[in-house]
Amino acid sequence: MTRVLVARLDSFGDVLVAGPAVRAVAAGASHVTMLCGPQGAPAAELLPGIDAIRVWAAPWVTETPGALDDDALASFRRLVDEADVDEAVVLTSFHQSPLPLAVLLRLAGVARITGASVDHPGTLLDVRLRPGEDLPEDLPEPERALRIAAAAGFRLPPDDDGRLAVRRDAVAPPDVLGLGRYVVVHPGASVPARSWPVGHHRALVAAYAARGTPVVVTGSPSERALTAEVAAGGTGYDSPVLDLGGRTSPGELAAVLAGAEVVVVGNTGPAHLAAAVGVPIVSLFSPVVPAVKWAPAGPHVEVLGDQTAACRLSRARECPVPGHPCLTSVTVSDVLAAHDRLLAALG
Repeated sequence: MTRVLVARLDSFGDVLVAGPAVRAVAAGASHVTMLCGPQGAPAAELLPGIDAIRVWAAPWVTETPGALDDDALASFRRLVDEADVDEAVVLTSFHQSPLPLAVLLRLAGVARITGASVDHPGTLLDVRLRPGEDLPEDLPEPERALRIAAAAGFRLPPDDDGRLAVRRDAVAPPDVLGLGRYVVVHPGASVPARSWPVGHHRALVAAYAARGTPVVVTGSPSERALTAEVAAGGTGYDSPVLDLGGRTSPGELAAVLAGAEVVVVGNTGPAHLAAAVGVPIVSLFSPVVPAVKWAPAGPHVEVLGDQTAACRLSRARECPVPGHPCLTSVTVSDVLAAHDRLLAALG
């Protein structure tokens, strides 16, 4: 059996959706090293099948790019030497190329490299999938990653259903456990073009509180002001609203999401974490990237948002359409109705 490096260099959610592919590699390898960027490493710590994690901020991926100089190349070479791998599987999205990383892996002595590339790779890839030819364009991201792993010769065992999954060894904070039934509202998103308006989130919390449904508002440390503003929508009601902004590790957040009746979340990493724990999801999805690829791949998901809006497939960070209509058109009533449909479908 071989020692394999699996690379996914971008964000938290990107690494989570690579989870089934990682498990496929782990089923056929003696050792799996996951190569991540700084944003994705916390997600890798949650994934089954990984023996070691290496972190490297690729200048063509990271949000705070550094120079690709001799020092950066030397640090990468040391990383690969320490990992002592026989081959690499490079996982990318449809808009990314595996070739920059393949160059560095080849220079570091990796003998066999697999990836999906529109551009002709020359000798940089030993196994190449051609997007749009032998790799369909409109695959959900977990399935795309599985296809790349399969091309390298790694497939899931028969008893693995291929769904997103994370380790479940953390527990939710005590004040969450004391709530019993609750919903999670996660208002943050990585870019404004993917965000449901703050006022809508605040009104949703108020609507849940008026229903008597406890609400847990979640967010990262950098989103504390946002979660506080959203949670304040429940002021004046008897039903509890708990602000967890900046208060949970990724593992604890997984536990919080797993205990929810429903999670309301945009296109952001915690949406994929919610899918990985199998909770019902109301997905507030802006069409700047395709929902067929990036909507949370969970068993119970309702996607809201105008997927035919003018911003469709623009990959915009700031909404190019005045008023951000693809998401502002989604009302609190729409979310509550989706919530109710999810629960009805579960019986």
